[in-house]
Amino acid sequence: MKASPGGDLKVFISNRDSRCDECGEDLGNRAWITLTDQGRALCLSCADLDHLVFLPAGDTALTRRTRKHSGLSAVVLKWSRTRKRYERQGLLVEEGALEQAEQECTEDAATREARRARASERRAELDDAYIVQFAARVRELYPHCPRGREKQIAEHACRKYSGRVGRSAAAKALDETAVRLAVVAHIRHTETAYDALLVRGWARQEARARVNDQVSTVLGQWEKGNLEKSPIR
Repeated sequence: MKASPGGDLKVFISNRDSRCDECGEDLGNRAWITLTDQGRALCLSCADLDHLVFLPAGDTALTRRTRKHSGLSAVVLKWSRTRKRYERQGLLVEEGALEQAEQECTEDAATREARRARASERRAELDDAYIVQFAARVRELYPHCPRGREKQIAEHACRKYSGRVGRSAAAKALDETAVRLAVVAHIRHTETAYDALLVRGWARQEARARVNDQVSTVLGQWEKGNLEKSPIR
Protein backbone atom coordinates (compact mmCIF):
# COMPACT_ATOMS: atom_id res chain seq x y z
CA MET A 1 0.00 0.00 0.00
CA LYS A 2 1.11 3.54 -0.69
CA ALA A 3 2.59 5.59 2.13
CA SER A 4 3.04 9.35 2.33
CA PRO A 5 6.51 10.93 2.64
CA GLY A 6 6.08 10.92 6.40
CA GLY A 7 5.39 7.17 6.38
CA ASP A 8 1.57 7.36 6.68
CA LEU A 9 -0.65 5.02 4.72
CA LYS A 10 -2.76 6.73 2.08
CA VAL A 11 -6.42 6.23 1.27
CA PHE A 12 -7.84 7.97 -1.78
CA ILE A 13 -11.43 9.04 -2.41
CA SER A 14 -11.84 8.19 -6.07
CA ASN A 15 -13.42 10.64 -8.52
CA ARG A 16 -14.53 7.90 -10.91
CA ASP A 17 -16.00 4.42 -10.90
CA SER A 18 -13.54 2.01 -9.31
CA ARG A 19 -13.09 -1.73 -8.99
CA CYS A 20 -11.01 -3.60 -6.41
CA ASP A 21 -8.22 -5.43 -8.22
CA GLU A 22 -8.13 -8.12 -5.53
CA CYS A 23 -11.74 -9.09 -4.80
CA GLY A 24 -13.13 -7.77 -8.08
CA GLU A 25 -16.00 -5.88 -6.48
CA ASP A 26 -17.35 -2.80 -8.22
CA LEU A 27 -16.89 0.06 -5.76
CA GLY A 28 -18.70 2.78 -7.69
CA ASN A 29 -17.91 6.49 -7.78
CA ARG A 30 -16.28 8.21 -4.75
CA ALA A 31 -14.95 4.88 -3.53
CA TRP A 32 -12.33 4.79 -0.78
CA ILE A 33 -9.35 2.85 -2.09
CA THR A 34 -5.67 2.26 -1.51
CA LEU A 35 -3.02 1.74 -4.16
CA THR A 36 -0.35 -0.92 -4.06
CA ASP A 37 3.23 -0.30 -5.14
CA GLN A 38 2.24 -1.87 -8.45
CA GLY A 39 -0.60 0.64 -8.87
CA ARG A 40 -3.40 -1.86 -8.18
CA ALA A 41 -6.50 -0.49 -6.42
CA LEU A 42 -7.71 -2.21 -3.27
CA CYS A 43 -10.92 -1.69 -1.34
CA LEU A 44 -10.54 -0.99 2.36
CA SER A 45 -11.58 -4.54 3.22
CA CYS A 46 -8.87 -6.12 1.08
CA ALA A 47 -6.38 -3.57 2.38
CA ASP A 48 -7.26 -4.59 5.97
CA LEU A 49 -8.31 -1.02 6.80
CA ASP A 50 -12.07 -1.51 6.99
CA HIS A 51 -12.02 -1.69 10.80
CA LEU A 52 -10.87 1.94 11.03
CA VAL A 53 -13.22 4.90 11.51
CA PHE A 54 -13.04 8.26 9.79
CA LEU A 55 -11.93 11.36 11.68
CA PRO A 56 -12.52 14.52 9.58
CA ALA A 57 -9.86 17.21 9.48
CA GLY A 58 -10.42 20.41 11.44
CA ASP A 59 -9.88 19.68 15.13
CA THR A 60 -6.12 19.85 15.59
CA ALA A 61 -6.04 18.72 19.22
CA LEU A 62 -8.34 15.75 18.59
CA THR A 63 -6.38 14.70 15.50
CA ARG A 64 -3.03 14.92 17.27
CA ARG A 65 -4.19 12.89 20.24
CA THR A 66 -5.97 10.28 18.15
CA ARG A 67 -2.88 9.69 16.02
CA LYS A 68 -0.83 9.26 19.18
CA HIS A 69 -3.16 6.55 20.48
CA SER A 70 -3.91 4.79 17.20
CA GLY A 71 -1.51 2.00 16.35
CA LEU A 72 -2.70 2.08 12.73
CA SER A 73 -3.91 5.10 10.83
CA ALA A 74 -4.21 6.29 7.25
CA VAL A 75 -4.38 9.73 5.66
CA VAL A 76 -7.52 10.26 3.56
CA LEU A 77 -6.89 12.27 0.37
CA LYS A 78 -9.17 13.65 -2.33
CA TRP A 79 -8.25 15.23 -5.65
CA SER A 80 -9.20 18.91 -5.95
CA ARG A 81 -10.09 19.81 -9.53
CA THR A 82 -9.80 23.54 -8.80
CA ARG A 83 -6.41 23.37 -7.07
CA LYS A 84 -5.06 20.46 -9.12
CA ARG A 85 -3.72 18.57 -6.14
CA TYR A 86 -4.64 16.00 -3.50
CA GLU A 87 -5.91 17.54 -0.28
CA ARG A 88 -6.25 15.94 3.14
CA GLN A 89 -9.78 15.19 4.23
CA GLY A 90 -8.93 13.58 7.55
CA LEU A 91 -7.72 10.29 8.97
CA LEU A 92 -8.82 6.71 9.30
CA VAL A 93 -8.05 5.67 12.88
CA GLU A 94 -8.79 2.96 15.41
CA GLU A 95 -12.13 3.55 17.09
CA GLY A 96 -10.77 3.03 20.60
CA ALA A 97 -8.06 5.61 19.96
CA LEU A 98 -10.63 8.15 18.81
CA GLU A 99 -12.79 7.57 21.88
CA GLN A 100 -9.78 7.98 24.18
CA ALA A 101 -8.76 11.19 22.44
CA GLU A 102 -12.31 12.56 22.60
CA GLN A 103 -12.37 11.91 26.34
CA GLU A 104 -9.06 13.70 26.84
CA CYS A 105 -10.21 16.70 24.80
CA THR A 106 -13.43 16.90 26.78
CA GLU A 107 -11.56 16.88 30.08
CA ASP A 108 -9.28 19.79 29.21
CA ALA A 109 -11.59 21.73 26.87
CA ALA A 110 -11.92 24.61 29.34
CA THR A 111 -8.16 24.88 29.69
CA ARG A 112 -7.61 24.94 25.93
CA GLU A 113 -10.36 27.52 25.46
CA ALA A 114 -8.80 29.75 28.11
CA ARG A 115 -5.43 29.41 26.36
CA ARG A 116 -6.97 30.41 23.03
CA ALA A 117 -8.68 33.38 24.68
CA ARG A 118 -5.41 34.55 26.22
CA ALA A 119 -3.66 34.26 22.87
CA SER A 120 -6.43 36.26 21.22
CA GLU A 121 -6.22 38.95 23.89
CA ARG A 122 -2.46 39.14 23.51
CA ARG A 123 -2.76 39.64 19.75
CA ALA A 124 -5.33 42.38 20.36
CA GLU A 125 -2.96 44.13 22.75
CA LEU A 126 -0.20 44.45 20.19
CA ASP A 127 0.10 47.22 17.64
CA ASP A 128 2.41 45.59 15.11
CA ALA A 129 3.49 48.73 13.25
CA TYR A 130 4.27 50.62 16.46
CA ILE A 131 6.17 47.66 17.88
CA VAL A 132 8.36 47.47 14.78
CA GLN A 133 9.17 51.17 15.10
CA PHE A 134 9.85 50.93 18.82
CA ALA A 135 12.07 47.86 18.37
CA ALA A 136 14.03 49.64 15.64
CA ARG A 137 14.58 52.59 17.98
CA VAL A 138 15.82 50.25 20.73
CA ARG A 139 18.28 48.70 18.28
CA GLU A 140 19.40 52.17 17.16
CA LEU A 141 20.08 53.39 20.70
CA TYR A 142 21.43 50.08 22.05
CA PRO A 143 23.14 48.43 19.06
CA HIS A 144 24.91 45.84 21.20
CA CYS A 145 21.85 44.39 22.93
CA PRO A 146 21.39 40.66 22.20
CA ARG A 147 19.63 39.92 18.95
CA GLY A 148 15.88 39.63 19.39
CA ARG A 149 15.73 41.50 22.68
CA GLU A 150 14.58 44.69 20.96
CA LYS A 151 11.35 42.93 19.92
CA GLN A 152 10.80 41.54 23.43
CA ILE A 153 11.27 45.00 24.91
CA ALA A 154 8.95 46.60 22.38
CA GLU A 155 6.17 44.01 22.78
CA HIS A 156 6.25 44.33 26.55
CA ALA A 157 6.42 48.13 26.61
CA CYS A 158 3.83 48.80 23.93
CA ARG A 159 0.83 46.75 25.02
CA LYS A 160 -2.37 48.66 24.65
CA TYR A 161 -3.49 48.59 28.27
CA SER A 162 -2.49 51.40 30.61
CA GLY A 163 0.63 51.53 32.76
CA ARG A 164 3.15 50.50 30.12
CA VAL A 165 6.12 52.72 29.41
CA GLY A 166 5.61 52.46 25.69
CA ARG A 167 2.07 53.85 25.80
CA SER A 168 3.18 57.34 26.88
CA ALA A 169 3.18 60.23 24.43
CA ALA A 170 6.97 60.46 24.67
CA ALA A 171 7.36 56.78 23.88
CA LYS A 172 5.03 57.06 20.91
CA ALA A 173 7.32 59.80 19.65
CA LEU A 174 10.20 57.34 20.18
CA ASP A 175 11.79 59.73 22.66
CA GLU A 176 15.21 58.50 23.82
CA THR A 177 14.40 58.79 27.53
CA ALA A 178 11.15 56.84 27.20
CA VAL A 179 12.85 54.08 25.22
CA ARG A 180 15.64 53.99 27.81
CA LEU A 181 13.10 53.43 30.58
CA ALA A 182 11.71 50.43 28.72
CA VAL A 183 15.19 48.98 28.20
CA VAL A 184 16.13 49.53 31.86
CA ALA A 185 12.96 47.77 33.00
CA HIS A 186 13.73 44.81 30.74
CA ILE A 187 17.31 44.55 32.02
CA ARG A 188 16.16 44.79 35.62
CA HIS A 189 13.78 41.85 35.20
CA THR A 190 15.88 39.63 32.92
CA GLU A 191 19.52 40.32 33.77
CA THR A 192 19.46 40.78 37.56
CA ALA A 193 18.05 39.15 40.69
CA TYR A 194 15.47 41.92 41.07
CA ASP A 195 12.42 39.66 40.79
CA ALA A 196 13.91 37.17 43.23
CA LEU A 197 14.48 39.98 45.75
CA LEU A 198 10.82 41.01 45.48
CA VAL A 199 9.75 37.40 46.06
CA ARG A 200 11.91 37.36 49.19
CA GLY A 201 10.03 40.39 50.52
CA TRP A 202 12.35 43.25 49.63
CA ALA A 203 10.69 46.63 49.14
CA ARG A 204 10.67 47.73 45.51
CA GLN A 205 12.98 50.72 45.96
CA GLU A 206 15.43 48.72 48.06
CA ALA A 207 15.52 45.96 45.44
CA ARG A 208 16.09 48.50 42.69
CA ALA A 209 18.95 50.09 44.61
CA ARG A 210 20.52 46.66 45.13
CA VAL A 211 20.64 45.87 41.40
CA ASN A 212 21.23 49.40 40.12
CA ASP A 213 24.95 48.96 39.46
CA GLN A 214 24.34 45.73 37.57
CA VAL A 215 21.63 47.37 35.47
CA SER A 216 23.97 50.29 34.68
CA THR A 217 26.74 47.93 33.60
CA VAL A 218 24.49 45.94 31.25
CA LEU A 219 22.99 49.14 29.87
CA GLY A 220 26.48 50.44 29.10
CA GLN A 221 27.38 47.18 27.37
CA TRP A 222 24.28 47.31 25.21
CA GLU A 223 24.86 50.95 24.38
CA LYS A 224 28.61 51.04 23.78
CA GLY A 225 29.71 47.43 23.63
CA ASN A 226 32.08 47.64 26.62
CA LEU A 227 32.03 47.43 30.39
CA GLU A 228 31.43 51.11 30.90
CA LYS A 229 28.48 51.87 33.17
CA SER A 230 25.66 53.99 31.87
CA PRO A 231 24.08 55.84 34.84
CA ILE A 232 20.41 55.15 35.50
CA ARG A 233 18.35 58.29 35.17
